Amino acid sequence: MNKQSKILVAGANGMVGSAIVRNLEEKGYTNIIKGTRNDVDFTNQDETIRYFLSEEPQYVFLAAAKVGGILGNKNHKAEMIYDNLMIQSNIIDSAYQTGVKKLLFLGSSCIYPKFAEVPILESSLLSGPLEPTNDAYAIAKIAGIKMCQSYREQYGFNAISVMPCNLYGINDSFDLETCHVLPALIRKLHEGGEVTLWGDGSPRREFLHADDLAEACYVCMKKYDQSSHINVGVGEDITIKELAQMISKVVGFTGEIKWNTDAPNGTLRKVLNVDKIKELGWEPKISLEEGLKKTYDWYCLNMV
Repeated sequence: MNKQSKILVAGANGMVGSAIVRNLEEKGYTNIIKGTRNDVDFTNQDETIRYFLSEEPQYVFLAAAKVGGILGNKNHKAEMIYDNLMIQSNIIDSAYQTGVKKLLFLGSSCIYPKFAEVPILESSLLSGPLEPTNDAYAIAKIAGIKMCQSYREQYGFNAISVMPCNLYGINDSFDLETCHVLPALIRKLHEGGEVTLWGDGSPRREFLHADDLAEACYVCMKKYDQSSHINVGVGEDITIKELAQMISKVVGFTGEIKWNTDAPNGTLRKVLNVDKIKELGWEPKISLEEGLKKTYDWYCLNMV
């Protein structure tokens, strides 16, 4: 992949896709195709193959997906599994059919069993039952991994899979019906008043800034060529309660936070083993405190 290569970033308007575009542009890549919902419906097979035949990308970052937090995943399971299966299947197959040189598929750490031993190794995949609140989304992403592996094995197609931990950053969704825990906390604590959060605050999560993930994707596109998926994270976690306290300081919230213990906590602890990605020379550079400040600044400028 050189500076003139034709590179498709599917889902270029999303948090991850836009971070990948910024990363490539900063490195001097000049032939980036920004695949968005306005350009093509990736859930439609005919539209997708026509788009690939027209644009003729050489490399593909597959960041297009339907995503959500606990509430979105729990209440929209049918859309989560259908949309994601269709998007990734159409893009992976079209990339193979049109001679793409390499494809990077982005998944999620929710692919792992609810009670996987932590830090979670890549080999923990399919070793136990999934977290019930997001099993539909997880199964779709597992299918994406297996599709990349199958196309590599049968057709020799160079497809790799990257599984990041919880992500945040600019261009995140702050819709309380569908967003993840970190942007939900930013919005609720910014708006103030009486703030009630789901669960009891004890679950532990690791959080990676989307710009750090974008750099990891670039490194993997350049250096990683294995069938097995690869984890991307910081290797450290904090409780949701600690996260809420950090965000309170960033946004200046001084009120009381109440916890709805009747609501689900989700998986109690989820932190990834990131030895494989670090062996490639990648390390996260944005601290959680710095990343929260950047994200909140963007939120205030664009969402308030």
